[in-house]
Amino acid sequence: MPAKTTRHPFAHTLQPLALPGGRSGQFYSLPVLAEEFASIRRMPWSLRIVLESVLRHCGGGKVTAAHVRQLASWQPQAARTEEIPFLLARVILQDFTGVPLLADLAAMRSAAQRLGQDPRKIEPLVPVDLVVDHSIMVDHYGTKNALQQNMELEFQRNRERYEFMKWGMQAFQTFGVVPPGFGIVHQVNLEYLARGVHQNSAGVYYPDTLVGTDSHTTMINGIGVVGWGVGGIEAESAMLGQPLYFLTPDVVGLELTGRLREGVTATDLVLTVTELLRQHKVVGKFVEFLGDGLRTLSLPDRATIGNMAPEYGATLGFFPVDEKTIAYFKGTGRSKAEIDAFAAYFQAQGLFGTPQAHEIDYSQLLHLDLGSVTPSLAGPKRPQDRIELGQVKAQFTHLFSAPVEAGGFKLAPERLGERYALAAGGANGAAPAELPATEGAARSEAEMVHNKPRLELQHVAAALHGPGAHPSIGHGDVLIAAITSCTNTSSPSVLLAAGLLAQKAVQAGLKVAPHIKTSLAPGSRIVTEYLQATGLLASLEKLGFTVAGYGCTTCIGNSGDLAAPINDAIASHDLVCAAVLSGNRNFEARIHPNIKANFLASPPLVVAYALAGTVLKDLMTEPVGIGKHGRAVYLGDIWPSSEEIGALMKYAMQGQAFRANYAKIRKEPGALWEKIQGTSGMTYPWPRSTYIAEPPFFADFALDSGAPDAAGKRAAGQKSLQVLADARIMALFGDSITTDHISPAGAIKESSPAGQWLRAQGVARLDFNSYGSRRGQHEVMVRGTFANVRIKNLMLPARADGTREEGGLTLFQGEGPLQGEKLTIFDAATQYMACQTSMVIFAGEEYGTGSSRDWAAKGTQLLGIRAVIARSFERIHRSNLVGMGVLPLQFLGQDSWQSLGLTGSERIGLTLDAALAPQSQAQLHITHTDGRVQQVALRLRIDTPIEVEYYRAGGILPYVLRQLLTA
Repeated sequence: MPAKTTRHPFAHTLQPLALPGGRSGQFYSLPVLAEEFASIRRMPWSLRIVLESVLRHCGGGKVTAAHVRQLASWQPQAARTEEIPFLLARVILQDFTGVPLLADLAAMRSAAQRLGQDPRKIEPLVPVDLVVDHSIMVDHYGTKNALQQNMELEFQRNRERYEFMKWGMQAFQTFGVVPPGFGIVHQVNLEYLARGVHQNSAGVYYPDTLVGTDSHTTMINGIGVVGWGVGGIEAESAMLGQPLYFLTPDVVGLELTGRLREGVTATDLVLTVTELLRQHKVVGKFVEFLGDGLRTLSLPDRATIGNMAPEYGATLGFFPVDEKTIAYFKGTGRSKAEIDAFAAYFQAQGLFGTPQAHEIDYSQLLHLDLGSVTPSLAGPKRPQDRIELGQVKAQFTHLFSAPVEAGGFKLAPERLGERYALAAGGANGAAPAELPATEGAARSEAEMVHNKPRLELQHVAAALHGPGAHPSIGHGDVLIAAITSCTNTSSPSVLLAAGLLAQKAVQAGLKVAPHIKTSLAPGSRIVTEYLQATGLLASLEKLGFTVAGYGCTTCIGNSGDLAAPINDAIASHDLVCAAVLSGNRNFEARIHPNIKANFLASPPLVVAYALAGTVLKDLMTEPVGIGKHGRAVYLGDIWPSSEEIGALMKYAMQGQAFRANYAKIRKEPGALWEKIQGTSGMTYPWPRSTYIAEPPFFADFALDSGAPDAAGKRAAGQKSLQVLADARIMALFGDSITTDHISPAGAIKESSPAGQWLRAQGVARLDFNSYGSRRGQHEVMVRGTFANVRIKNLMLPARADGTREEGGLTLFQGEGPLQGEKLTIFDAATQYMACQTSMVIFAGEEYGTGSSRDWAAKGTQLLGIRAVIARSFERIHRSNLVGMGVLPLQFLGQDSWQSLGLTGSERIGLTLDAALAPQSQAQLHITHTDGRVQQVALRLRIDTPIEVEYYRAGGILPYVLRQLLTA
């Protein structure tokens, strides 16, 4: 980073920074720069932090004085045509996305070695931390040894991946790993990795900034850090010294007033914010929170709101640094020197305190009275679909028979009350049974059978309820109740509330039915410590909420399986059962492939619904359950007061406990981690593995790209570039196709192409693990692309009842005996590629919403899909597609594949502006089977000049590697 030199165009902005205790440093002063650019004084605070990075790096070759002037002159309503080169302080990873990123870095080193170059040229230039949190699964639950059992299974399944990580730790100087069992990446980042400000070797202080390979990286916005989630492709580029380029954004201000009412949680608030901001379409924009209401929100509450920025669609959800931020740093054990520098820096920049609406110019200013927020859940299919607590029963009842396109399940309303007996060995053929609910059934030693992973229960009736009992399940039954996710387990107020509610429920004599899979997966070990210190963990354990792991677990689909007879009953009778979790995502098939209704809720409401056993109970008016002496117990009887929660908060913010916990990362990482042995050397030897393989992206890499027009055809002097001719349509998708749909993270079905490949490699079905754990093996991941069991390709004909077959299927349109046959998308792609036929995808609104996973783009590219044409794209996936050399194109106006009458049988051509100007017009050529030809205008969603360069180079990875090896 540049020190004070005459080469710096704004050298006069480098000013002394006075620190307590007589210490001093320097910093690039935005107030001094504002003397030249007055608009900075009214600039949104998050943009000022980005501006500081641009200013500090100016003159270093990648950032120019023109970039500083452009951003310093930001106007709230200007057209967004200029890109910002943003150089970051650090990068964070989680293991599902971090392992393929590490594989790409290793492959780059292998490519360099093949070209006779020094592999060490491939080295992260900023600190990179990988937190292992995505691999643990809830196989065991409900017992005190569940954590140890789940971790032993985790290490057994993931040994090869962890060996690869250990190779990376010794091969790269700036690459570190937080081992399994410490927590979720975003909570670890918030509590430990984030240091507030940094100081370079020249003594210059600068603010913490980052990107992470997880969309919920935005949780760090809660402490005033500018950062967001990107795909692994962009993260690799950033860590290798490339700026993160993005269009100058609009900034939306959300002014908060008032305070939350009694009984309302931060979860209720974030679900309300998500609903509000989705309605105002903030996709691709920065959101800043301001106003006097901020002062009433704790730092963890702010982090909860920042965490769900991907769900409301924003790039980030930024909170300012103020006294509550400083108090949080003290409470989490940061050193006095760090805290002093943090406060002094932001005060010197004029970025400390509570911003007010009249002080800042926003592109749009919205308002929310915190007093208007009510207890809520969200679901059953999307996080933005908020439901007030008192309306959950009615909404589920409505959606039960509503059309699928309206978010419903399209079942006959008279089926809602059906219940089915769980016969021993399965429920196939079981008749509807009017059976009593199993509320209050005692847990017994027989329940231990649930805690055996990969289990086929043969006597579930006796195991669950004792000999002679007749357990049953029906629509609306809660089968999974999980306190999980970085979103909520980072907030002591809601965890303490859950513990207090559990304590009161136990005292009242309430119990959770043992067939409900309950789990507690804190985002940090600190949570367990304060729950133990307050005596609340014992009550949670009595209701089955024992610690199952320190990781993402159920929130990302690592919920483990349900008992076989329960799965059988769901599948045989098309039951719509429910999961209630304190997570951030509830897309179809994400939580468990057989659970169709998934509701996001605060931790205390997760416990309440576990006690109730069904979402067909109005918890505002009906009893949660029947307690001692046959007494009806209502939610109000067991809901904790804010005073009760506040009295216990002191146990949650003990600085010494945080320091002691995180010191163990290096001193006592755990016996299981210490047993892992990685290989040594600067390059990876690529042993045969079904987990880790050299990715194919650099197989034919050459220093001369030889592809200036990205495989397009252009005659000399012509203004257009033909990039596709006679391409085939692989799929026609509707709205809200998520990255989970495109590249699932969960279980691998044996009958799927990925499952068949694993079996062919000698892997037993019980050892398949998950797609997420095998992202370092491209042969699995390409076969898993579009393999989600709930994805619907609308090319397939509708059934008689109007529904569509689910799963990654298509109708093959090529020549030969398979023409018109229904194939898996992978098998069809294999056939098309064998004939050198290109493929395209058509979709609706919000294509690529959800997780940041780069394999959604990598798999698309490896399938031979050259373009995706949609009504709109989510930010990260659009960028990832460009980064992999796949064209994203957007319909104009009201055009859609439906309005054009596409069926999937058409042939597709595509012509672009020869200059590939960002967001230029493209022409779609459609040849119908009857010979008709349509031409339709599209917008090219290559949005910035640097993305043009990436596309011409065949993608961002070859572009960056070429730069590193020719420097």
